[in-house]
Amino acid sequence: MAARSIASLSLSFGLVSIPVKLYAATESSSDVRFNLLAPDGSRVKQQYVSEKTGVVVERSSMNKGYEFERDRFVVFTADELKALEDGASHVVEIMAFIPEKAVNPVFYDKAYYIAPDKRGGKPYSLLQQALAESGRCALAKWAFRGRTRIVQVRPEEGGLVFQQLLYADEVRSLSDLHIEHAQVSDSELKLALQIIEQGTEDNYDPTAYVDEEKQRILAAIDEKIEGKQIIANEPAEATGSGGQVIDLMDALRASLKGGKPKAAAAATPTAPKRKSAEPVTKLPVAPRTRKPATRAAKAPAEAPAKVRARK
Repeated sequence: MAARSIASLSLSFGLVSIPVKLYAATESSSDVRFNLLAPDGSRVKQQYVSEKTGVVVERSSMNKGYEFERDRFVVFTADELKALEDGASHVVEIMAFIPEKAVNPVFYDKAYYIAPDKRGGKPYSLLQQALAESGRCALAKWAFRGRTRIVQVRPEEGGLVFQQLLYADEVRSLSDLHIEHAQVSDSELKLALQIIEQGTEDNYDPTAYVDEEKQRILAAIDEKIEGKQIIANEPAEATGSGGQVIDLMDALRASLKGGKPKAAAAATPTAPKRKSAEPVTKLPVAPRTRKPATRAAKAPAEAPAKVRARK
């Protein structure tokens, strides 16, 4: 299916105006969604109810209002709301050029792609190549849907990314967490650097990783469709302050060797036995220790016949 543009814009580059089209760079259709059902198995629908009368209000008869005092609203008509949006400009004005890595990714919001519109191919290519050659990105101002946004325009191999940025008051500061900074020895730092060197790769390849949780859930759904009961294994009890204590140096050395660190306390609680029951499909429980995501196989494996493709 061909991509559909969200808006037509004009990117102002000095005295050059570049007609571009805006496209969403991401999609959420890959999520596995469950529907809410009534006890009889039918779908349920959402309704809006008046707080004052308890009567269901149809969407067609609703108004939008702004609460300027508690329980006091100023109501806007549809035409007035449209007039607010009409104040938006289709011109995206570039304000500055900064180093490409100058924007902390924590300020990244929604990402878009921009592609040249009619008669925009030459100036679009010029801006892309100039940004790539200079190692800089553009900061631009964009008025859209009643709000002015700051965007980063950065070059990629295939075109330009239109990255919406958050404002300073929308991002929390790490200083608010009051993080304790402990002293680290030279030997600990040396071992940690060796572990990093072992796992160093030149680039991030998103196609090299798969969504394990999505695959696990889809497989369980197929088992459920076949009439099997789905039940999870009982997770192990979380260790508290009296649990195992791992020596940091032992953990670092074992990480380099690919082994497991020795625990100061060896007492391990025995998991309770499950009562016998009819055969069920057990879902794997994620381990308590975090591990890297599984890489996708270089040659795609043949999917089981009973697992259907889903979007």
